[in-house]
Amino acid sequence: MTPLISRSGAGRKGLVSLICGALATGGITAASVAALEPGAASASSHREAPLISGTPQYDNTDLYAFVSPDKPDTTTIVSDYIPFEEPAGGPNFYQFADDAQYDIHIDNNGDALDDLIFRYTFHTQIKNKKTFLYNTGVVDNLTDPDLNVTQSYDIDLIKLKKGKEQYKTKVADDIPAAPSDVGKASMPDYAKLRSQAIYKTSNGGATFAGQADDPFFADLRVFDLLYGGNLSEVGRDTLKGYNVNTIALQVPNSLIRQSASRPTVGIYATTQRRNAQGYYAQVSRLGNPLVNEVVNPQKDKDKFNASQPKDDAQFLKNVTNPELPKLIEAIYHIKAPSEPRNDLVSVFLTGVKGLNTEQPEATPSEMLRLNTSIKPTAKPKRLGVLDGDNAGFPNGRRLTDDVIDEALQVVEGELVGSKNDLGDAVDKNDKGFEKYFPYVAEPTSGSRGALAKAAGSSTKSALGDALTSSDSSSNTTLIAGSAAAGAAGVLLIGTAFGWWRRRMQRPY
Repeated sequence: MTPLISRSGAGRKGLVSLICGALATGGITAASVAALEPGAASASSHREAPLISGTPQYDNTDLYAFVSPDKPDTTTIVSDYIPFEEPAGGPNFYQFADDAQYDIHIDNNGDALDDLIFRYTFHTQIKNKKTFLYNTGVVDNLTDPDLNVTQSYDIDLIKLKKGKEQYKTKVADDIPAAPSDVGKASMPDYAKLRSQAIYKTSNGGATFAGQADDPFFADLRVFDLLYGGNLSEVGRDTLKGYNVNTIALQVPNSLIRQSASRPTVGIYATTQRRNAQGYYAQVSRLGNPLVNEVVNPQKDKDKFNASQPKDDAQFLKNVTNPELPKLIEAIYHIKAPSEPRNDLVSVFLTGVKGLNTEQPEATPSEMLRLNTSIKPTAKPKRLGVLDGDNAGFPNGRRLTDDVIDEALQVVEGELVGSKNDLGDAVDKNDKGFEKYFPYVAEPTSGSRGALAKAAGSSTKSALGDALTSSDSSSNTTLIAGSAAAGAAGVLLIGTAFGWWRRRMQRPY
């Protein structure tokens, strides 16, 4: 594909950028696009609604679901939170909320009601509350006493019938989450910390929670008067260098689908926040990418985040009469496809016939739909189904899928005979993805350059000498100054100790 150029003529030059940006932030047909192409990306739901934009700990940024490339008898689900994490954003680094329920929902019969819920709940531990430091020295492992702030989590599997809870099983208990990557001095071997946070469950499953590179790739400068007002700002991955908090879950296909003959499942994620009265209220929801950005208008965004798939008929007009093609026609004089957009309805609300329609029912509802019987390919195509790769979006979402380009092409009628080659000139993530669970790339470190010359044993000795001084106030000043300068990877007190215990209770 030629970046920023449509194969249907030079008159569409730059449209790629406009649509892509609009989709990445607030257009309309991304939902259907998602159903047409490999779902992959991650900034598709960053700060997408007024209320949730003010509470990033509860904000779903992206949801991915794909048959595991190295374990095709399992499905991997990746749900991301906390958009635009600045890697060096201390001293309070990025944590999951203790007063939240992070849920992954499964509908395996197409009735738009939950059949399974995997619920993650987190607990924060602080060893030394008398210091401002996230870590008080070099962190070598997840049980290191120098890791001052830690999180652990539980997973409950809730089984339902017709949307009503039948029973709950503890899948995992007190599992350590990977910390934020403070920097090279504090965490010289972050890969080791991440590997320790991968927990194997029974029946070949796995779980991970912690910081990761944001896998979404797109140019979001559409907010600056549509790429500068003259398309002068295009073709740069504006999410490069930012992190997210990731929950990744790998489960056997046999656990989540009805049967081998009914292999398609619907998947979506929600966050519930506990209020002052102790009750939980849903504040964020995400299935297909870009839906609440570009499908729903301002008046429906907060409502969608609090809604359930069974009630999605209230948003139908947003899909059948989308706003984005009208904007493109007004600005670029490219005729919008005829309405109602039934092509978008099939991929957005019911699944694509012959690909991932749910059985035995197909109640219209917005969620990712994954046919677990379609095997992964060794060479994924970034445009997924649009490029003949049925293992990609809308058959779930893969990390490598180019959701923006897919959305642009579908919104302009790719499914109804209006062939085009639109895109935003950002075709892949700035970091490569991993070949094994949890697949997402490691987070960008808080350290962006080489360590200071004084870092290492000499720094540790200097700090140690300073701590023996009788002037405690000057000690604090020295330590804080060293941390700010980037020379302190091993700083102050190593008090207390923490350990996590892992155990399984009736897994799956």
